[in-house]
Amino acid sequence: MADIEARRNRAGRVRSRLKKVAGDRPRLSVFRSSKNISAQIIDDRAGKTIASASSLDKDLRESVGKGSTSDAAANVGKAIAERAAKAGVKTVVFDRGGYIYHGRVKALAEAARDAGLEF
Repeated sequence: MADIEARRNRAGRVRSRLKKVAGDRPRLSVFRSSKNISAQIIDDRAGKTIASASSLDKDLRESVGKGSTSDAAANVGKAIAERAAKAGVKTVVFDRGGYIYHGRVKALAEAARDAGLEF
């Protein structure tokens, strides 16, 4: 439980820094568990989720297999960028959520950038 609490503390620090630089941009928030990864684009001013993608989504689950790989994270990153474009979102701030920018989190971010999302 101490590691979960430490991650929540780190996530709070990251989020407080993001609020200072975000302006009107929505936030691309990442959640990574041991078996899956998910991402949401959140409009903090309205308190609404604009778009979301997860390795548990039906269309992604068939193509990725296990959700605990970097390939699965890249597919989720590509999907979130496509769904954001449909919703009219081009630029976001990246909220890594207390996780280090490495491995699956990095793969998701780079795939989202390659698919046209700017951050």
